[in-house]
Amino acid sequence: MKFVIYTVIMLALILIGYNITIIDFDNIFQGTSAEAVIAIVASLIVIVLMIILLVSRTIAKKHRE
Repeated sequence: MKFVIYTVIMLALILIGYNITIIDFDNIFQGTSAEAVIAIVASLIVIVLMIILLVSRTIAKKHRE
């Protein structure tokens, strides 16, 4: 499970890097730049959720011991 979580985090980071290259900083909220900004925000949310999952699994493991 840990491998899957880290893989999802890595894929989200790759998507962030790709979407940063698409953004037109002169017109951030128009056209494909808006879609790239939405994808970056979604990827950041995925990273936060995966970190929360990792922390909760660690706490559950320590609670069982």
